[in-house]
Amino acid sequence: MEQFKLEITEMAHRGEAMGRLNGKVVFVPQAIPGEVVVAKPRLEKKDYMVAEIVEVLQPSPYRIEGACEVFGRCGGCSWQHIEYPYQLELKKQVVENQLRHVGKIDNPVVRPVIPSEQQWHYRNRADFSVNREGYLGFRMRGTHKFVPVQSCRLMHPRINVLLSTLHGKCARNTSRKTHNICIRYGVKTGEFLIQPFLDLPEMPTGQPFYREKLFAHLFVISAASFFQVNTLQAEQLITVVENYLQPRGEELLVDAYAGVGTFAKALAGKVRQVIAVEEAKSAVKDAAVNLQEFKNVRYYKEKTEDFLGKITEKVDVVILDPPRAGCFRPALEALVRLAPEKVIYVSCDPATLARDLGYLCSHGFTLLEVQPVDMFPQTYHVECVASIHLSK
Repeated sequence: MEQFKLEITEMAHRGEAMGRLNGKVVFVPQAIPGEVVVAKPRLEKKDYMVAEIVEVLQPSPYRIEGACEVFGRCGGCSWQHIEYPYQLELKKQVVENQLRHVGKIDNPVVRPVIPSEQQWHYRNRADFSVNREGYLGFRMRGTHKFVPVQSCRLMHPRINVLLSTLHGKCARNTSRKTHNICIRYGVKTGEFLIQPFLDLPEMPTGQPFYREKLFAHLFVISAASFFQVNTLQAEQLITVVENYLQPRGEELLVDAYAGVGTFAKALAGKVRQVIAVEEAKSAVKDAAVNLQEFKNVRYYKEKTEDFLGKITEKVDVVILDPPRAGCFRPALEALVRLAPEKVIYVSCDPATLARDLGYLCSHGFTLLEVQPVDMFPQTYHVECVASIHLSK
């Protein structure tokens, strides 16, 4: 197919703008709703097409120049070309659309997205690819093509300093070929972690853990453990969860997919008891350290979907913070049986959030509202906190 003219009508939940050509959905990266573009096909399937922009005929008033020299080639940022306030509006629209179309929830209440205080240099974690010469970079989205980077505008400045020191030296690891480097940095502590171990005199590497603070709470985080990549917005996330919880000091709280104990530690002093469950071995090990001061926290290593089905106590509140894939059906079925007064669902994927909320709302629960939190400026990703109550 030759080039074609296309009106961009909305933003899809994976961050690509979309329009329709002869009834077929066309996804166009780096386009913005309201624009008219000339595009050409890049990939065509039976039900949809992916196209790339040849020319923007009618640009959006929200279009700006990407600030990074590798924007569009690196697989990291997707929305650098959109003014930040409009990024927030688009994320809100995406959440609303997913709740309606996937969750089948009529008129969902979605609050304005809480903006990130830092629109750049907010990430406390970087995962780099390494080329044959030992230089660090990223992979172009959808390909294996290596894109070298001298610095990344999303990374904390300290990570960029470490990156510049590592450039061209990662091939020295003679014991085995190094394909990937992970750098994690404690924004509040100044501690860092570089994995894997590299035989470099310039800096220490191979640290098994580092530490970070959220508010006054100190967390030990192992190399393999998950932790939110935006430290300041992680504190916003805790605040939103606590506001939805409105603890009275009498609750039995279940913290499902509890990780290193982020929510359990922040809330243990404000409820009667916390039962936390996590299946990742490294996170459970970290949580044992992070939660050792609290006598009212019971922490279990088990799959959430198996553990929830075994609880016999009366549960008042459940916090769900699953990975991107959302909750497995047995976990949701167990939640329906437990019938807590409140469920607070933290999600990094609006589609799986909408799917799971749709199930809960058809099985005795009511969605009150969703509060998106922008953990990931310049990308399409958005974190959401959903407040759900047992229907009266």
